[in-house]
Amino acid sequence: MMLKTLQWTGNALRLVDQTRLPGEIVYVDIATPEAMHDAIRRLVVRGAPAIGIAAAFGVYLGVKESNDASFPADREKVCKYLATSRPTAVNLFWAIERIRRIGTSPQRILQECLVMIDEDNAVCRAIGEHGLNLLLSHCGTGRVINLITHCNAGGLATAQFGTALAPMYVGKERGVKFHVFADETRPLLQGARITAMELLANGIDCTLVCDSMAASVFTNHKIDAVIVGTDRVAANGDVANKIGTHTLAIVARRFAVPFYVACPTSTIDRTLANGTLIPIEQRNPEEITCGFGRRTAPEGVKCFNPAFDVTPAELVSAIITEKGVLRPPYAL
Repeated sequence: MMLKTLQWTGNALRLVDQTRLPGEIVYVDIATPEAMHDAIRRLVVRGAPAIGIAAAFGVYLGVKESNDASFPADREKVCKYLATSRPTAVNLFWAIERIRRIGTSPQRILQECLVMIDEDNAVCRAIGEHGLNLLLSHCGTGRVINLITHCNAGGLATAQFGTALAPMYVGKERGVKFHVFADETRPLLQGARITAMELLANGIDCTLVCDSMAASVFTNHKIDAVIVGTDRVAANGDVANKIGTHTLAIVARRFAVPFYVACPTSTIDRTLANGTLIPIEQRNPEEITCGFGRRTAPEGVKCFNPAFDVTPAELVSAIITEKGVLRPPYAL
């Protein structure tokens, strides 16, 4: 089951509403930049590559009725507006800037958006190829490869194929067997709701664990590698990913297990020297205190709810991109 995260219908961008997973598969048609801003902010669409493509379509939806005279101002207004939807995933800003550069007309923008979907599928496939080769070189062949992943960097974080899960999908095509421990990924449970659903639906053996169980998993099971996605990589190799990733990287280092990051090169932000400069999104405290509509903490308690943390480059064993595998020391 490879759900199409986003599809152009001819007058709207059709998204899988990821806030409804895994209980039901619901599609929503986004036809205005305001609806796109809301979909990105509320995580209807999520994952750095998918957010970027969605934002590009959002620009088109905001200018498709513009005339020649109003088009430049309309384009700039909607670009600035969509850039406020979420701050951390650099693909959002990369895609908007790409549209700025080539957007000489509404039709040209739409053509570029459609190209971006095809490119993303090719890029993710290449990440899968390079990632699988890396895993096989580390683990050898003829046995089950045991992995841990965090959050969701599968097909639902991209146009269709995924980044961190792509090596597993390519490997499955070739008869390679995997067993994946999926961190549930508090507080919004992207690992439990989305990654576990994806892996099971695609016939990949999966065990769901709480985030706090990582050290116990390493102690009681032979883990070959950790593989995660990322929303932004700084020029020195520091990696911003879903909150809890840094903790997992520390545990992996303690157990001498390689920690791999999979991402397209568009996720590398060479304008930021290191991870301390990456803007970290702070989200609504009710995601912690009233997760999924049920109060689990006393009213009035203070909350710290960053959506991401930054894993230092010194803990990153390799970065898997569509162009190949990057290894430390990183100078991206």
